[in-house]
Amino acid sequence: MPGKPSEREAEFVARMEFEKKKKIEEDKHKLLALAEKKRLRDLHKMRCPKCGMELIEIDYRDIKVDKCSECDGIWLDAGELESVSRLEKTGLDKLFGVFRK
Repeated sequence: MPGKPSEREAEFVARMEFEKKKKIEEDKHKLLALAEKKRLRDLHKMRCPKCGMELIEIDYRDIKVDKCSECDGIWLDAGELESVSRLEKTGLDKLFGVFRK
């Protein structure tokens, strides 16, 4: 005749059940976080971080510079500042000339 599970066995089973449910909840939170990141990216893509208006992308010597259509802010993506800093003085003057009013 089989006996009742010991307290240790019951504790083990309960802990394993908890860990399984905890993992499911963590996975749900990760998916929500990814969905929220995508929603925010889609909401802010090509929008000015300062005023929220649309950005106009200008390609100058393989450097993509974003300029706000409203406040005239100029924004660079990762690595673009380094590219701009490598331009010669005349190239830099020409780049700034693109943005003068």
